[in-house]
Amino acid sequence: MNNEELLNKIKNYEERILYLENELNETKTHLKKYTAPSNMKKYYENHKEEIKQKVKEYKEKTNYVVPKEVIKERNKRAYQKRKEKLEKEKIENI
Repeated sequence: MNNEELLNKIKNYEERILYLENELNETKTHLKKYTAPSNMKKYYENHKEEIKQKVKEYKEKTNYVVPKEVIKERNKRAYQKRKEKLEKEKIENI
């Protein structure tokens, strides 16, 4: 390969890199609309009561009831996790 061919390849690679960087930036800006948590947080803070009301109406409409066994399982799991966490902290402190 001579120098001209190498220079052409380098130039092509540089152009490709610039193109891909531009495409990456465009994609990032496009995704910010959907992944920016601050917008959703503001929305939920401003519409908290409306959302609670919708959930309440949905639960009434569908007769949604959490079975007692499920509640017991969740509480048991939470207790076990708390217990494990405390044990880990005790071991680390010793």
